[in-house]
Amino acid sequence: MADLSLIVVTHNTRDETRGCLESLPDEACEVIVVDSGSSDGTVAMLRDEFPQARSIELDNVGFGRSVNVAMRLVSSDYVAVCNADVRWRSASLHQLADALVSDKTIGLIGPQVLFPSGRRQASARALPTVPTAIGHALLRRIAPRNRWTRRYHATAASDTARDVDWLSGCAFVVRRVAFEQVGGFDPGFFLYVEDVDLARRLRAAGWRVYYLPGARVTHRAGASTAAHAVRARFVHARSLARYARKYHRSALARVTRPMLWLGLAGWVAVDIIVHRLRPGQSTTAEVSN
Repeated sequence: MADLSLIVVTHNTRDETRGCLESLPDEACEVIVVDSGSSDGTVAMLRDEFPQARSIELDNVGFGRSVNVAMRLVSSDYVAVCNADVRWRSASLHQLADALVSDKTIGLIGPQVLFPSGRRQASARALPTVPTAIGHALLRRIAPRNRWTRRYHATAASDTARDVDWLSGCAFVVRRVAFEQVGGFDPGFFLYVEDVDLARRLRAAGWRVYYLPGARVTHRAGASTAAHAVRARFVHARSLARYARKYHRSALARVTRPMLWLGLAGWVAVDIIVHRLRPGQSTTAEVSN
């Protein structure tokens, strides 16, 4: 069995953090919980109920920065990272790590991610093109089955283990040497899209990004952002804009960039309207859209 560490990032999700830690397998695993600016008593709960877990208190610095800090403290070669609203099923945690031990070419591996209802989340995906991102942003709310949104959330062959472009950052296991080689998460992404960026840089460095659907987790999604759904959409749009600036630099990309900004603006506007008219309908975040 692989020597494994687990990093859990939490922000005002005390009860979710408790549930995550309670879902861990019985096998010993180094656990580091990064509390990113919580004010709900998470640290006190950890001290009282999970004294074996190491807790780190930070300001609200975002997901990627929190993981980067914790990664410098782990003692294992294989590191699992997850959100507080993830529940690990059966032996999935060690199943992912053991796959990295068996195949030295894989740098990042992720499980099949399910909503609590059992419905699949779009967690193993292809890199979106700019037209796909624009179409998805503009039409996802008013016509959720449009071809751009279907392509954006593509989950074809979800029961097949395979190489993918990127994996949801809600739960994954990474080879520490690979993570360090590419410099970890880009701290310029406060929240959202940092997982797409990390996977892209790992693949550029020669590492495989692999989806293992036999390993499963449950993810409620949006636990830390539900109370601030509108602000979360602005943050998400800003991350997508940063990603576009970072990777889409061709002449065509520069020409179409205003369309992307328009699409992002429309996406945020529609979500704000939906949130005002039907509170709660837009709070279930699509992981790293």
